[in-house]
Amino acid sequence: MDLKQQRINIELGEKEAEGTYANMVMIGHSPTEIIFDFIRIMPGMPKAKVQSRVIMTPAHAKMMNKTLTENLAKFEKQFGEIKVHGGPDALHGKNIGFESSISSGENKND
Repeated sequence: MDLKQQRINIELGEKEAEGTYANMVMIGHSPTEIIFDFIRIMPGMPKAKVQSRVIMTPAHAKMMNKTLTENLAKFEKQFGEIKVHGGPDALHGKNIGFESSISSGENKND
């Protein structure tokens, strides 16, 4: 059966439906996988905790990036440009809107 024609019934549990808040993501990779650590940083707190770790193949990460880019474009078309606080550096993970001694958004393997 062609994958595009196959319907998959996706179940969303009550706990998962609540979602998990993260305001930073650190991304690492190996030759076979991309690792996303979603982190919640609270202003004034010296520690942050990984809330969720998602591991996927590079191909799936690339597809997710394409889908995210398309959805952000649709969002901005409907609601206007998304303003990123922290200036140009925020887009490169160097400033996340408040002071923190934790590095943010940079590739763990650089």
